[in-house]
Amino acid sequence: MVAVIIPAAGSGSRLGGLPKQMRRLGDNPMLFHTAQVFDQHPSVSTLVVVGPSKDLDAIKKILTSLKKPCEVVPGGTTRQKSVEAGLRAVHKSTGIVLIHDAARPFISAQIVTKVIEATKNTGAAAVAIPVTDTVRYAEDGCFARTISRDGLYAMQTPQGFQYDLLQKAFRQAGGISDATDDVALMEHIGQSVQIIEGDRSNIKITTPSDWEWAQQRWKTKP
Repeated sequence: MVAVIIPAAGSGSRLGGLPKQMRRLGDNPMLFHTAQVFDQHPSVSTLVVVGPSKDLDAIKKILTSLKKPCEVVPGGTTRQKSVEAGLRAVHKSTGIVLIHDAARPFISAQIVTKVIEATKNTGAAAVAIPVTDTVRYAEDGCFARTISRDGLYAMQTPQGFQYDLLQKAFRQAGGISDATDDVALMEHIGQSVQIIEGDRSNIKITTPSDWEWAQQRWKTKP
């Protein structure tokens, strides 16, 4: 069984106004579009959406038309705590857990399939894209040392883990309290994570310019 955890407890402060996952993209809120990709995927059995306590009823209403079981639970003060709250709602019989950002509505079913298959075979897999821009350190407002792009990846989601491994990672998180993704927890327990090359349209909608891009992209979406 494959369960999907969708952390949607962020305030979207960089975008401003209504939390980004609640903003309408086309006919429905962005959160609905993200969840629908997994709801329609044949390998996915259940969804867990983690949201702010004050918005749980609104989120449930947004997701009413999903066909698969979908539980909505309150999140924590950090992404890591929200994912952990979602994991507590996942049934122990689950084989694979996928974690996907609510603000990535353009994920494709093909990439989801690749992550599931790789996770079955290796225990853990995550989507990423090679860094193509020149990357430099900055000091005191000026550019400093240039960093080689060789071997650098920009992380995306979904990230997939065998259920027992993810449980182990959270049990042994120790001093880690601010992991920005779950690959960091796997690194902490010495678990390798297979790279699944992602899609550059699978961006996380974070800034006003991202939102403008998403609105235009949605209009031309097949």
